Amino acid sequence: MSISRRRLLASAVACSMTALAPSWLSLKSALAQSRAVKPAPMMPEPHFIATNGIDMAVYEKGEGLPVVFCHGWPELAFSWRSQIDAVAAAGFRAIAPDQRGFGLTGGPADPNLYDMQIFCDDLAGMLDAKGIDKAVFVGHDWGGAVVWAMARLHPDRCLGIAGLNTAAGRPPNLPALENVEPSLIVLTPNYYVGTFQKPGFAEQILEADVRKTFDFILSRGGIWNKESFSQMPENSDERQMNLLAMIQREDPPGDPFMSDEVMNYFTETYEATGFTGGLNWYRAVAKLGRIMASAEARIEVPSLYVGAENDVILPPSSADGMEDFITDLEKYTVMDSGHWTQQEKPEEVNRVLISWLKRKII
Repeated sequence: MSISRRRLLASAVACSMTALAPSWLSLKSALAQSRAVKPAPMMPEPHFIATNGIDMAVYEKGEGLPVVFCHGWPELAFSWRSQIDAVAAAGFRAIAPDQRGFGLTGGPADPNLYDMQIFCDDLAGMLDAKGIDKAVFVGHDWGGAVVWAMARLHPDRCLGIAGLNTAAGRPPNLPALENVEPSLIVLTPNYYVGTFQKPGFAEQILEADVRKTFDFILSRGGIWNKESFSQMPENSDERQMNLLAMIQREDPPGDPFMSDEVMNYFTETYEATGFTGGLNWYRAVAKLGRIMASAEARIEVPSLYVGAENDVILPPSSADGMEDFITDLEKYTVMDSGHWTQQEKPEEVNRVLISWLKRKII
């Protein structure tokens, strides 16, 4: 995701957008079709829902009020494996899709078919296909941005919103916050959102050794330790959050903390699909301001923000001021956790989320 939605947009707009080469697209498409993506382990059997021009792969468990889980980048519905079981056991209907461009769902090659309105319409169409009027939406990272946008673009479909790590973007009709905590990240053209913009460039680096990519990105410590991060030189790849440069090191920073079974599934899936679908989310970010400019300004449904102490990209302070436009908001910070909060601290996230669901939604 980004330091803030405003800074994300600014960095993306500053980046030149180049046309995707048809020959490169054809190669990626052929590779994806030649290697089957397997259903995720530790999850219910997936099924497919036709929505908004795609066939969305959906994992579902339990009965009761529906709770839709939206993953981030470079993740999958599989990232919610610990929440699916816990939320279903608590008496809810847990629903986790592989979103547009990811995993079993896949998506169109055309980057123009990716933007926040489309992502939200995908979810609304999924509810329609399932005969669901309203749901609670829970999102992490890019999924967090989507669920906060759902509350403003499709408020009539929302029972509640919970964002992990990602705060809701401040509506443009409100004055800017004062005394904002400065980011530890030194924003330069090397910032990963900028380096993700040119089609094909990030793919070459991320796909050169997919397991190495995930061992670096889905890690704790390293760039996910606020105290040590703050002591790094301002011209370092770390402080500039130059993910592509760090991945290319022989020994990238950070310590993998998930099991081999988990890491193998992420690796095998992205070896089959490539990274283009997820990167198209970043390549669509320049359209975000225009889309959200006409959206509802206030969020009226019960809302929960869960931050993580050591998330330097999306720190808990990024949620400052959300009370200005959200009527019913609770906040919680998970201590000693980096960015991958629901996977790093699943029991704590489950406890906080289920408590909130039972108090605010039922």
